Formats: sequence, structure tokens, C-alpha cells
Amino acid sequence: MLTERQLEVLLSVVHEFIESGEHVGSRTLSKRYLTGRSAATIRNEMADLEEMGYLIQPHTSAGRVPTTRAYRLFVDTVLQRRQPGEHAHGEWVDHLRAHRNGVEGALTSASELLSQLSTYVGMAAVTQLKQAQLTKIDFIRVDTSHFLLLVILEGGVVHHRVVNMPCDLSQDILEDLARRINTLAGHNWGEVRTILQSYIMQELGKYEDSCRRALNELDEILAGEHTTLFTGSLSNLFNVPDFQDVGRFRALFAILEQEHELAKLIRNYGTSDGIEVIIGEENNVPELENCSVVLSSSSSEGQQTVLGVIGPKRMNYEKVISALDRVLRDIAGISENSEGER
Repeated sequence: MLTERQLEVLLSVVHEFIESGEHVGSRTLSKRYLTGRSAATIRNEMADLEEMGYLIQPHTSAGRVPTTRAYRLFVDTVLQRRQPGEHAHGEWVDHLRAHRNGVEGALTSASELLSQLSTYVGMAAVTQLKQAQLTKIDFIRVDTSHFLLLVILEGGVVHHRVVNMPCDLSQDILEDLARRINTLAGHNWGEVRTILQSYIMQELGKYEDSCRRALNELDEILAGEHTTLFTGSLSNLFNVPDFQDVGRFRALFAILEQEHELAKLIRNYGTSDGIEVIIGEENNVPELENCSVVLSSSSSEGQQTVLGVIGPKRMNYEKVISALDRVLRDIAGISENSEGER
């Protein structure tokens, strides 16, 4: 259990390290933050905090830097103090609204805006929950052995996939199947599938294999949770000192290229409404051991929207959390307006 003075020292170290990126010494804290404490007193407390696992001293003559444990305490303090909604409406929100094109367009804009606001990497995702409802389906014949499957779900989320056909289906057959499905718009996938199976058996017997393949593809999209992910530009990272190390940059780039790994991270941690912060090795993803991930989640209408920022452990958490709060509320507003305009 930390004493009040130890907590003051620790939070000051983390704040100063986030601001400067330099090892923090007792004299710096005494001059800038804890003016009523002597450097000697602060130095003793820092030594105790190092023994407790909150600080490390990379070199004997250097100051100290925070550990993941220290960042965790700092972030928890930020979250306790946070007041969602206190920040003014900025022109970047107008930009978000002006460039939306349904939910996916809004999320694409949001991920890019979060990259700009945070100077790290923004991301946005929408996860269809198990009771996803259909809005519209189209089948478009590509050639004699493939067709394009387009699925629009409640909330405007679009999925597409090229499907192999064991036999040639005409566009008329595909359009007829799409019409049958679209008459069931608004129903859960389980109900739709049962009706379609009966229709295929009775009226499309000779195309049964192809139609069943299409149903299996739809099952993959609709039967369980499916996450659509967008990431913003990485260009800001070139200006972040923490990623000047080529190895760290490559590790982060590698995980950003693996969409399924990011989607899994989002599903594991962005499961409840509110802010979630995963620091360094807490996320169990080796490529992110030098990074922090901040996620803000909101669920409604059968889908969960998650916004996030990936950056160094030495990120400006207060700024990032504030931006996520604001953008998530506006994404929710866009979704509600889109529903009202239908």
C-alpha cells in the first residue's frame, strides 16, 4: 500500500516521463511538482518505489522511469478523475460528420481523425453481435465458378466475399435467391436460414450444392461475432521518439498488418461500454509489449462500436481518453441519425 507521499512522487514521475521522455530525477520533481519536498526526501521515496516494482533505474547515475505497474496506477487515477462530455465540440467533429458515408464511412473517418488527434495510430471497429439482423443481400455473378456475396446488416455495416460455385448459376437464379432473402429483412439469421433451407430443397433442388455453399458463407458472417476493423495512418509514428527504434516500429507494423489479431484484441478487451486501457505486456501480444492500447466501447442495436488508439506506453493518456470519449459519442449520434433518416 502506497503512502500519500509515495503516490505523489510516483504520479509526478509518470507525468514528467510522459511529457519529456527523459529519465526523471529527484531534483526535477522537487523543482517542478513537489516544491514542498526536498530532493533528498523524494530520492528516498523513489528508491522505495523502485523496490516495490513501480520504477526502474536503467543506469546507476540516471534518473528513474516508470514500469507497467506505475503506468497502470497512473491510468486508473486518470479514469477516476475523468468527466466525459466536458470537452467542447471541435471542428474535427464537424469534419467527421461531413465525411460520413453510413456507419463504415464514419468509422473510417474516425480512425484517421484519432490518428491525427493522438499522433499515434487510431482504429475503429464494429462487431456484429450474435443476433445480427439482415437489411439486404445481393449475389453478383463474377464468372462461371464464382459469385460476389454482398451483405448489409442492421446499422449499415457491409460485408462482401467472393464465393466458389460447384456449378454455373445464372444471374437470374442468384437474383431470385437474393429476393427471397430480402423479403425476410429485419429477421435474425437463424430464422432466415431455416426458411431458405426449405426453399432450396423444394424449388432449387438441382442448385442445392451451390446454394448451400452460399448459406455456409453467410453463416460465417452472421452466425457468430464478426468484427470489421479500420486503422488510421501510421505516418505520425515516424515523429514519436519511442518508435525511432526500428525493431519496435516493425513489431507494431506487423501486428497492424494482422487484422485478425487486432480484431481478437478488440473482442477480448472492448466487451463492455466505457474505457479500457491495456498497457504493455498486459495484452499478451508480444508485438505490443512496448505499446499501450486504449479502447472506448459502446453497444446498441445488435452491434458494438469500438474506437481505439495504439501508441507507446509513454502516451498522453489523458489526451487520448478525452478524444475517444468525444468521437465515440459522435459516432453514436451519427448512427442514430442514420437510423432516423431511413
